[in-house]
Amino acid sequence: MSDIKEAGFKSSDILVGLSDVFSKMSEKEKTAQIKKTNGIFQLNVKNPEGKEATWVIDLKNEGKVSKGPAKKADVTMNLTDDTFAQLADGKLNGQKAFMTGALKVKGNIMLATKLDGVLKSAKAKL
Repeated sequence: MSDIKEAGFKSSDILVGLSDVFSKMSEKEKTAQIKKTNGIFQLNVKNPEGKEATWVIDLKNEGKVSKGPAKKADVTMNLTDDTFAQLADGKLNGQKAFMTGALKVKGNIMLATKLDGVLKSAKAKL
């Protein structure tokens, strides 16, 4: 799964972990997660050096994480590396991040709220 690793990004390690969680899920678990989430998330992340990286979390078709951009994302999120790390750790609430402008969302905003649950359940399995 090192094909999704990006040097200089905390988000990279988090997403590699998420990818590992997906790969260890049984088909039944993965199908349930896909059914529950039903969306493709594109994350455009900027690190402190100003470098940008894009990842795609596909929970509509395959249940996997890949490097982006997505062919057709249901929701696109623009955020900093630190913001994503805080969201994944549960130190930052997604709604608060959105309201303060730390998280910019394009597309299905209600779907964006589901990413929080995906990250929390993955963290519990790591």
